[in-house]
Amino acid sequence: MTHKKHHEEKPFNEEDKDNLFAGEMPSAEEKAEEPLNNNEVEELQKKLDVLNQQYIRLAADFDNYRKRQAQERESLLKYGSENALKKMIEVLDNFERGQKALEKVEDCQTVKDSFNLVHKQVIETLEKLGLEPIETEGKEFDPNFHDAVMQTPNNDVPEHTILNELQKGYKLGDKVLRPALVNVATSN
Repeated sequence: MTHKKHHEEKPFNEEDKDNLFAGEMPSAEEKAEEPLNNNEVEELQKKLDVLNQQYIRLAADFDNYRKRQAQERESLLKYGSENALKKMIEVLDNFERGQKALEKVEDCQTVKDSFNLVHKQVIETLEKLGLEPIETEGKEFDPNFHDAVMQTPNNDVPEHTILNELQKGYKLGDKVLRPALVNVATSN
């Protein structure tokens, strides 16, 4: 059994080319780099220290950023509905005023008018907060916004047309909060 020494191969450079043509090729041991002098070592150590300090600062900055983001997320979850609740408190105040005013009222029309006024205020407040009703009747059924709970044969309108709304649906921007429950036309 023969044992071969494995030498690390070095890239061929200009000096090797000159030595090759001169008839002499340095061995791997001869090609070993010269040791660095103290000035070079100190300079490399300084560069390493600077890079290490930059890395430590960067890591600390990132950790602070991560903690700040976590606090902001927690704050949004905790207080994100604050604005909505403040607006709804005004509506609640009107319900309470109406309730007191209606204690002695015997006229049904006055009760209806008061109810309609407060209902209108609720709708306006929710719209200011970004709530939008999903359009239904006469529209084509869209499973992204509508939930078909009934199908009725009908030849008067195209198939998949919404005949009537059973429960209102709402969205906030592009996000559906609740799909509309609808009755959809089918062909006979």
